[in-house]
Amino acid sequence: MINSNPETVSTDFDTSDRLYFEPLDEEGVRDVLDNETYNGQPPPSVVQFGGQTAINLSQVLANAGLPVLGSSAETIDLASDRYKFEEFLSRLGIPQPPGAAVASVAEAIQIAQNIGYPVVVRPSYVLGGRAMEIVQNASELIRYLTNVTVVSEGRRVLVDHYMEGKECEVDAICDGERVLIPGLIEHIERAGVHSGDSLAIYPGLNLSEVEVETIVDYTTRIGLAMGVKGLMNIQFVIQGGSAYRSPQVHPERYNEETSVYVLEVNPRGSRTIPFLSKVTDVPIANIATRVMLGESLANQGYEGGLWPRQNLVGVKAPVFSMGKLVGVDWFLGPEMKSTGEVLGLDQDFSKALAKALIASDLGLKSGIGVLLSIADQHKPEALSIIRELHRAGCALYATEGTAALIESTGIPVTTVTKLIGEGHPDVLDIISDGTVSAVVNTLSGDTSVLRDGFYIRRAAVERRIPCFTSLDTVRAAVESLMIQNANFNIQTVREYVSNTT
Repeated sequence: MINSNPETVSTDFDTSDRLYFEPLDEEGVRDVLDNETYNGQPPPSVVQFGGQTAINLSQVLANAGLPVLGSSAETIDLASDRYKFEEFLSRLGIPQPPGAAVASVAEAIQIAQNIGYPVVVRPSYVLGGRAMEIVQNASELIRYLTNVTVVSEGRRVLVDHYMEGKECEVDAICDGERVLIPGLIEHIERAGVHSGDSLAIYPGLNLSEVEVETIVDYTTRIGLAMGVKGLMNIQFVIQGGSAYRSPQVHPERYNEETSVYVLEVNPRGSRTIPFLSKVTDVPIANIATRVMLGESLANQGYEGGLWPRQNLVGVKAPVFSMGKLVGVDWFLGPEMKSTGEVLGLDQDFSKALAKALIASDLGLKSGIGVLLSIADQHKPEALSIIRELHRAGCALYATEGTAALIESTGIPVTTVTKLIGEGHPDVLDIISDGTVSAVVNTLSGDTSVLRDGFYIRRAAVERRIPCFTSLDTVRAAVESLMIQNANFNIQTVREYVSNTT
């Protein structure tokens, strides 16, 4: 085991036969492999469980003639290089958001004009969504390309049309002959929020039969055509898919016409594997490792396709550590910011959601004070959430524009100024003195608005109160308010899973 981070579980004394605390770069890894070489034969490297850092190392290992276990370096490069991946999906006839790989600012501006704003811009081989942004206009695009150095280094940047639909993902195991899909995961937040930062639901309760069949078909075709041996994670966006709505409250979701697009394929294990393994009782890491060692899925007793759906609901909620990073802003976007996650489990969706929100410190309570600062484009959608907060007895505080919207509905609200130190109470006053116990602060694409909201979000983090930057997340939290006094089922994960059979 090579790991440069001594704080992780994988560095426990009994996890590996030998443990190296070395930098995860070419020099460090090759030094270890030289030390482990026996009779002139270096050991094969497993890179599928090391995140994007390990996947990137597969290329330098292959170039040096060192063996990689499981998916080949060519397969990994095909999935990780955005330009090659676009061409690959086109050959398969699998739809993806329109876009192109560009090598200059002029090319980027032309492509963005052709496909329409907003666009998602990102380099190849990104780690945790790093250097990925959603830009709204040409000036923001120029700023991004000027600041991101990959273009000047001769590497391409992908410019895609941003689709604001429902996002979902799968973790799958491919042995070259068949593809096993343990389960489908639906994100509560719309596309544009990194999958590691979103609330995720198993089994995709808002997905129609046609959408499920399409996702299974695309996953199977991609895994086999790409030559994956072991794990892969695929992100999908469903255009026409609604913003989050409880599947128990809005059954009409199943009748909507939608189209499924592939966003990306990661040829490695993702952070959702422990989550899926627990709720499906499928030992994903074990199966995938045996596939990498040459054992087929059939020999392990697994057929291809979608694993039978369990009679339970699991909700994964992100956990953030921003309170420990002084002066750092946080908001949900394409770049991942969470440092962990928790699991809420129940036979009932609402109770599973409530458990996850409570465990991640994102739960709301009736009668608390809530500060709202809503971007103009989100105001119409926020009205239903505001009404629910009022029905729950919450005292509403809002910045000037949002307060005017609330007053127009006849709901009582206290206006606070967003400008710090220019009138009282201002947003920092009511957060710091405990007047409010939650903050809703949605963002527009305007960088000046992003900067103004920094003080609100930072104050909420330092006060350790829930701060929501996505309406989808706060809508889920508001729905969980309605069952906060319910009697929860308290069982172990093993008891929940065993009771579904």
